[in-house]
Amino acid sequence: MPLQNRVLPTQEIVADPGRGLLMGNRGSLHGADRRLGTTRWRSKAWICCVLDWKGIRRDPMPPGRWTALFFFDEAVALAAGHRPCHYCRRRDFLLYAGAWASAQGLAERPRAAAMDAVLHSQRVESRSRRQRTTIQDLSDLPDGAMVRFDGSPALVLGQQLLPWSWEGYGEPRRPPGLEQVETLTPPANLLALQAGFAPLLHPSAGRN
Repeated sequence: MPLQNRVLPTQEIVADPGRGLLMGNRGSLHGADRRLGTTRWRSKAWICCVLDWKGIRRDPMPPGRWTALFFFDEAVALAAGHRPCHYCRRRDFLLYAGAWASAQGLAERPRAAAMDAVLHSQRVESRSRRQRTTIQDLSDLPDGAMVRFDGSPALVLGQQLLPWSWEGYGEPRRPPGLEQVETLTPPANLLALQAGFAPLLHPSAGRN
């Protein structure tokens, strides 16, 4: 029985045997029985990390410490409101922070805590604690953004939509007349993508 630690583009954390390219965490979310309670974060630092760090093997749910979460790829992680880890993915974090600064006209790269505060305000509805989404023009969205299409998540790539599932991205589609879409990726992450941050995409997207 798989653990409940797979993250969807909609921020939901589910039990699924699907495998991904990245892991991460939001703090300790599980109890002694290795089951998640109602809380879906203990920290505003929602990060995504490499799967293998110097060959160290860790318990995915150590008691009282952190809950390892797994992502299909970085487009999914960004859609769920995560950012690159500044420790195990230092180079990617600096590229991300640099893109963030460029997009928002900042003289210097912002600190992680400052970005986390902005992201948290954009990714979660304060009252319902549900994912906050926006309506965007599809033509304005950068590659790597994720939207809701036909009721399910889809990746934006080359102005087309690739339906997402744990089995991989589907064939690109661009329905005639589709102009605006419900966008899952928070605005700050959209700006980072527009400013040139290139997320790690699953091979099924056709672009590595």
